[in-house]
Amino acid sequence: MSGLGQWTLGARRSIRHLAADPSPDSDATLSDGSRVAVIGGGPAGSFFAYFLLRLAHTIDLDISVDIYEPRHFTHCGPAGCNHCGGIVSESLVQMLATEGINLPPSVVQRGIYSYVLHMDAGSVEIESPVEEQRIAAIYRGNGPRTAVDMPWESFDGYLQQICEKEGAQLVHQLVVGLERNGDFPVVITNEGTTTYDLVAVACGVNSNFHMLLDGSTSEGKPEVSRTFITEFKLGADAILETLGDSMHVFLLDIPRLEFAALIPKGDYVTLAMLGEEIDDDLVRRFLDSPEVRAAFPADSIPAVCACAPVINVKGPERPFGERVVLVGDAGITRLYKDGIGAAYRTGKAAAETAIVHGISTDDFETHYFPTCRAIANDNMFGRLIFFFTIAVRKSKFVRKAVLRMTAGEQRRPKGRHMSGVLWNMFTGSAPYRDVFFNALRPGFLLGLAKSLAAGVRPPQKES
Repeated sequence: MSGLGQWTLGARRSIRHLAADPSPDSDATLSDGSRVAVIGGGPAGSFFAYFLLRLAHTIDLDISVDIYEPRHFTHCGPAGCNHCGGIVSESLVQMLATEGINLPPSVVQRGIYSYVLHMDAGSVEIESPVEEQRIAAIYRGNGPRTAVDMPWESFDGYLQQICEKEGAQLVHQLVVGLERNGDFPVVITNEGTTTYDLVAVACGVNSNFHMLLDGSTSEGKPEVSRTFITEFKLGADAILETLGDSMHVFLLDIPRLEFAALIPKGDYVTLAMLGEEIDDDLVRRFLDSPEVRAAFPADSIPAVCACAPVINVKGPERPFGERVVLVGDAGITRLYKDGIGAAYRTGKAAAETAIVHGISTDDFETHYFPTCRAIANDNMFGRLIFFFTIAVRKSKFVRKAVLRMTAGEQRRPKGRHMSGVLWNMFTGSAPYRDVFFNALRPGFLLGLAKSLAAGVRPPQKES
């Protein structure tokens, strides 16, 4: 067993002990000497640890932080894989830079300057609405199975390094359970038990450990959807010739397929698919479709790595408990897009709550939960937007109108209403709420109406 599925390795340890009622008289705050555990060393766990230690340093609070992560992100293939398409928006890169997290060039495999939208009605290239909205392609681990001695760094590994520089200790042990000793959570590994003042669960939804968490840790379970990710090795020159510096998005009328994208990265191309009950037949139907074959000759390129992880599409009702908080995919994340951005937001908000306010259930309810609720509310607009993509996929008439409107906008410097909506929908660079209301603006609606009308207007006869 590899990846996040290693978290329990069949162990069904006594998480139930977390149900013990904490004493109302306990001092649920961090103080000098407090110990904090972070279960999961991906972006959410690293962001939480980084901000927790940074804030603690600013107020001369002496705490220790242990990040439990059994994988080594310097390894290729499943041993370092973190099940992600690997897209980071330029706005997030700039935001991280203001926090002191500057991504080195070795972490970014390729800059993405445009999207190419493919449908059976045709294809259109969508340039970034503004130059600052470019995106970066990254590897969360150290690349596919065959990526040996490649000149790049793991994004997750880089975040771990900056956490260690802030004073965090990386513990390569498998967490198999969580108990409570009185008021305090106890982390259980195959090598023993350790009592902590606070535990942050950041192990994601592909973790068996996450599924063991009970009602004292969070209220409800996340809803998940299956994805499929595979890697093809083409070489940098071939990728530049076939795909260029563009991410290729496919909205095709294939049953059970919601969305698919080809993402160029260094010598490799990542295929990410989202849908219902994705299996070999659905993957083959997608790769054999004329639209994909025209853009990407997958039948002549062997896949070197593949996985079928699940993603969080709806978080638990309450992603926290007494001295325990869930961050990132383990708790709440953005619908389909920008999981790393959501990891940043939840990790920072949970850390600020713990340092500035406290670590009780009430503290997280008052100061952390608003961030989670804001993401959940924004996801409701995302669901409305994805209903629009269903209409596009199901109606060739609408598909032609979207392509006609987008292609027309790309020929002019201003008034790119459809282009902006599609760009932000695909990249996650803007909140879904903004995308939704931009689609209701008069310019967008008028442009779409004209494009639809052009599709029903009879061709003019030559005189």
